[in-house]
Amino acid sequence: MPRAIDHLVIPARDLAAQAELYRRLGFQVGARNRHPWGTENHIVQFDGAFLELIGLGEGFVEPAPEPGVFSFAGFVASFLERREGLAMLALRSHDAEADRRRFKANGLGDFSRFDFARKARRADGGEADVAFLLAFAACPALPEAGFFVCQQRFPENFWSRAAQVHPNGARGIAGVAIAHENPREAAEFLSRFVDAGAARRDGEGFVVEADGASIECRPRAALAERYGASAFRRDGSPIALARVAVADVAATRALFEAGGVAFGDRAGALVVGADAAMGAALVFEPIARASRLRRPARV
Repeated sequence: MPRAIDHLVIPARDLAAQAELYRRLGFQVGARNRHPWGTENHIVQFDGAFLELIGLGEGFVEPAPEPGVFSFAGFVASFLERREGLAMLALRSHDAEADRRRFKANGLGDFSRFDFARKARRADGGEADVAFLLAFAACPALPEAGFFVCQQRFPENFWSRAAQVHPNGARGIAGVAIAHENPREAAEFLSRFVDAGAARRDGEGFVVEADGASIECRPRAALAERYGASAFRRDGSPIALARVAVADVAATRALFEAGGVAFGDRAGALVVGADAAMGAALVFEPIARASRLRRPARV
């Protein structure tokens, strides 16, 4: 069974502005949280997956590099020096230590496991403990993108049915698109990272089937032809866009129009380009098109 997308890490230089943007896009945005190392985030939660809006908090100091350690904070800080947008793809894990050993054995990276905990703010204003175990992989063909798996220690404190109700009707992450001029090279890494079968050839690119979502790898020009050139920035992230499944595209369109959100139409989907969405192109498509959408067990 291939792995499921757990979450996408989306850094922005102004986290408050990013959170307000996602509210205008019709998402329910969670409270602001702080990591022990100084980054801060908001969570946009679905059933079994989420978007992590993230920025550098007050007093943030980038950690010094350590051999064999993938620095999450350092990666986010370095990414923001170059751009904003979709920075990291995280998959769901039930055993991060086993995944770390698998990555090492398969030549996908040899990093120490990274464990951390923080307080999460509940809807009633109270706090709860959440904790995560991360194992990182690396793709030489995609050095400016991050890849890891995430295991939760207290999933019952993290997931909230109430937090998963969005005015735009969003139901989940339907997929992501990777921009690479040699898409086969990127797809071969992603097939092993996702633990999927061989990537499927699709036009000028390849598609890797995750559990409930798809990861397409195409040259940037092919992505521009598919989703519209205005969706992308020339110097954009290798993780070029995220696809979000919504219950009713017409209702989502009406919400965008009422909120003054700039968007385009593409084959029955709504495309909010990188310039309008702080570097992260977002495609809102009908859930019927994303019929494979499936959520991993949360506990």
